[in-house]
Amino acid sequence: MPIPVAAISIVDAITTDLRTRLFAGKLTPDAALTETDIAASYDVARPTAKAAIERLVAEGLLVRGPHKTARVAVLGPEAVRDIYLARAYLESEILRRLAAQKLVPAQAVAANQEIAHLTAGSPMDLIEPDMRFHLGLIEAIGNERVTKMYRSLMSEVRLCMTRVQSLNLLAPGLIHAEHQRILELLEAGDGEAAAQLLDDHLGRARERLVAALGGEAGPQATIATPLLP
Repeated sequence: MPIPVAAISIVDAITTDLRTRLFAGKLTPDAALTETDIAASYDVARPTAKAAIERLVAEGLLVRGPHKTARVAVLGPEAVRDIYLARAYLESEILRRLAAQKLVPAQAVAANQEIAHLTAGSPMDLIEPDMRFHLGLIEAIGNERVTKMYRSLMSEVRLCMTRVQSLNLLAPGLIHAEHQRILELLEAGDGEAAAQLLDDHLGRARERLVAALGGEAGPQATIATPLLP
């Protein structure tokens, strides 16, 4: 499938298309991704195909050893915990700092409003606005390096969220309600409560996904977080 020339580079376009296909489940771990096949599929040179593969390897979406064919990464229970905990470490501190300023990010508010309108739709529809909600919190602090650190996790985060939503592990209404409560706590200046709710929010998704992948779920899998003061 030839990629049209646009403002972005050919490598960017191929990488984006492969990433989209991966998240949609069209690329599976049992399928080999060779430079030759990708070059032929997109009608590009092998170095271009190799560069796209290397980008997805760097994002953690593909894996390959020396001189081996690339394949879709398979996230096990411990990898899932590692990804979610990395998020929690960054996001909880951001919430404390936002609350200290009573700053409620407009991007997060808009994303959660979109989630509210999607609660009756497919759980998969929530992934993009959910990502924008959490990224909106990070970007609101205005630290370029922190944002860069968080963005480096986003491909693996999206991979986890795709699994969570495809398995219907979290009710859309609960996601919206907890997001809304986090925003209210920021406005009230209660950073510790916001950070605790975030930990419960991410921990529930993390431990339910761990269990779905064959691991032993921790207590946060069944935690019931009060949403009222």
